[in-house]
Amino acid sequence: MSRIPLPSPDSMTADQKRVYEKIVSGPRGRLVGPLRAALHNPELAERWQALGALLRFGTSLPPRVSELAIVVTARRWNSQIEWHIHAEAARAAGISNAVLDAIEARSLPPFDTDDDALVYEFARQLQETGQVEPALYARAVKRWAAVGVVELTAVIGYYTMVSMTLNAHEIPMPDDTPAPLDTPTNAGQPMLSTLAPQTSKEPS
Repeated sequence: MSRIPLPSPDSMTADQKRVYEKIVSGPRGRLVGPLRAALHNPELAERWQALGALLRFGTSLPPRVSELAIVVTARRWNSQIEWHIHAEAARAAGISNAVLDAIEARSLPPFDTDDDALVYEFARQLQETGQVEPALYARAVKRWAAVGVVELTAVIGYYTMVSMTLNAHEIPMPDDTPAPLDTPTNAGQPMLSTLAPQTSKEPS
């Protein structure tokens, strides 16, 4: 159960209803996840959904890159809804079940491509250390150019905000779906396995 009341269509103000209808008529199709909380402030929800739609559907990055970065973020913060939605989207974008299973288990993923390993380690380093190693950052710029690295960083930051919102307010899973992730009990336990030795060097 959510820690806060979540507006429903029959209880919304006029401003909330306007933003709600805009959200459900767009590519999202329905109101789920953090927007249910953000709708308490309709202006926040409107700008939130616009930024989210841009970062998910309107960047120069292919869906495989964005969705992998999102599931790494979801696992880092143990965000149940985010994982539930984006693991399926990552699978549809070409990320294998073996990779998703490994990320879920916080073990070393058997990546199919160097790009996947690069995205994973970029997202992992940024979230667990607050920085990205210079050599790894340079590889990302070489691969996706400055615009792609700016977008990738924004995707990771946006979905970190999503994760924190979902977790802080305990937004319930959609359609009574069981929570897919286990939650570590040891606060000092690393969330993700490092690939730094494989990804921080320049390719030969």
